[in-house]
Amino acid sequence: MSETVEIGNLNLALAYGLLVFPLAIILWYRVPILGETAQSVVRMTVQLVFVGLYLEVVFRLNWWWLNALWLLVMMAVADVSVIRGAGLRMRRFMIPLFIALLVGSAVPLLFFVGVILRRPSPLEAQFAIPIGGMILGNCLRADIIGIRNFYEAIRKSEKAFLHTLAQGARLGEATRPYMRNATHAALGPTVATMATIGIVALPGMMTGVILAGANPLTAIKYQIAIMIAIFSGTAITVALAIWLTMTQSFTPYGTLDADIFRK
Repeated sequence: MSETVEIGNLNLALAYGLLVFPLAIILWYRVPILGETAQSVVRMTVQLVFVGLYLEVVFRLNWWWLNALWLLVMMAVADVSVIRGAGLRMRRFMIPLFIALLVGSAVPLLFFVGVILRRPSPLEAQFAIPIGGMILGNCLRADIIGIRNFYEAIRKSEKAFLHTLAQGARLGEATRPYMRNATHAALGPTVATMATIGIVALPGMMTGVILAGANPLTAIKYQIAIMIAIFSGTAITVALAIWLTMTQSFTPYGTLDADIFRK
């Protein structure tokens, strides 16, 4: 197989020329996201350049504690993003959600690197950071969908929820239908992706391994393993996040505390 093809700075600059198409559509239809789009492109560029320079140092040193620290920083940023995306108050949910992200990311990550890849150190920078980022990124999206769905559904159907409690249901029994629907909403996109992967689209890890010069069959094995790891981590994180945050979200009488939502 061929080696990785390097993208020069000039060629990368030319890639920005593709933005003319979405920007033209936004301007033509007067979609009110022009400023947000420009800001997002700039932020993406600055953040990725910074991370790329930082990871060059991290990969060269390959200190397990530094790799672990970077993963914790990624989880902390994801923690804040999930809470904001779900429209909830930071002080109520930051710690329990961080625990959920930590467990949901660490379990499949350590299993993937330590058991499947059989690396001597499960926190080896070359594997732990990119794989951890893929798992965490999917957990972030699923958590936003699941947690927002869970609490918004209870708030919107408050009368039915209170009626269930009035009939003698315990909190776990009353919230079970909402938990089921939130989990379905959070895991549904990943399930749909697994059902069409390889036919509708070539996913990120498989494409990256192929571009790096590996055999396509090797890339497929990587992709199957990472999709299972992502799905497992997502399921753990969503279920654990809702379960842990429930202790902060309901009054002693079992009713939803309206103060959890960000005004």
